[in-house]
Amino acid sequence: MQFASDNSGPALPGVMQAMAEVNIGHMPSYGTDAPMNEVRDRLRDVFEAPQASVYLVATGTAANALALATLSEPWQTVFCTPLAHIHTDECNAPEFFTGGAKLSLVGEADKMTPEDLARAIALWPAGDVHNPQHGPLALTQATERGRIYTCAEIAALCGIARGHGLPCYMDGARFANAVAALGCTPAEMTWKVGIDAVSMGGTKNGCLGVEAVIFFNPENAWEFELRRKRSAHLVSKHRYLSAQMLGYLREHLWLRTAQEANARAALLEAGLRDVPGAEMVFGRDVNMIFARLPRATHQRLKAAGAVYGLYEGPLESGAADEPLMARFVCDWSVTEQQIARFLEIARG
Repeated sequence: MQFASDNSGPALPGVMQAMAEVNIGHMPSYGTDAPMNEVRDRLRDVFEAPQASVYLVATGTAANALALATLSEPWQTVFCTPLAHIHTDECNAPEFFTGGAKLSLVGEADKMTPEDLARAIALWPAGDVHNPQHGPLALTQATERGRIYTCAEIAALCGIARGHGLPCYMDGARFANAVAALGCTPAEMTWKVGIDAVSMGGTKNGCLGVEAVIFFNPENAWEFELRRKRSAHLVSKHRYLSAQMLGYLREHLWLRTAQEANARAALLEAGLRDVPGAEMVFGRDVNMIFARLPRATHQRLKAAGAVYGLYEGPLESGAADEPLMARFVCDWSVTEQQIARFLEIARG
């Protein structure tokens, strides 16, 4: 009963098969391999962007930090929410790789509104040499609370940013889950609503460790290549990154896997609503659920071997009926049988 993180699950068989296929003989290195050429073509098709520049890195932190460094200057500020992954989980990597650009926090939650963004931009008068200058907008899709921006919401936020001449970046570590939840196309969620660059995550959705970075403006390409090399994120045996992404893209595996993970989370959420004392904390949009359950329920689940993140505590002591918040994440490998067993224990 593993619900800790979609980072914790196994790799997809289709991805492993693609890795085995390239593990024969010699092949050009540093991204000049034939599988990468196919990845580039496939992602341009997926995004309906034939001129897009496509790159692969091994981690989401590298994708975010290097993309934002490419889109900003050291004297600028990046606009993001207080719960954005680039603020809470990357050990100041964006600030480091941008050469010192700061993060300006917008709103008070995991999602921002156009009004929030306009106020945050206004706090730093443009052209004042004493202030950080306006830099990129960075949106997390899906957010760290498992919620998504609709295409209309993204368009509205990008409209505010565009009005100030700011580029727009999307952290898409759970990009596929968001596309699956919205029922839109990747193009409709990105460049068609104003996004300039996006990371399309693979690691959380069944790859071993690969993220695609896509720039819809080819002018950013060479700088990103230099930054990737300078930061030691250009992998020499690049074919193994390429193969992962290629397996992920074949027969729409990236989308089907996300749909399955979202569906499992929906099943788990529906069952949790029937657990005595359960309370949903945030609305579930993708494959993450935040819920409060009584301490006694958590104790019963943990004793039975259930693995998930407990955000409040302590677990061992306190009132049995005190509600404690937890996060439950479903990846492609979670089965309906595991969910049924989890819910049986939770109901007592």
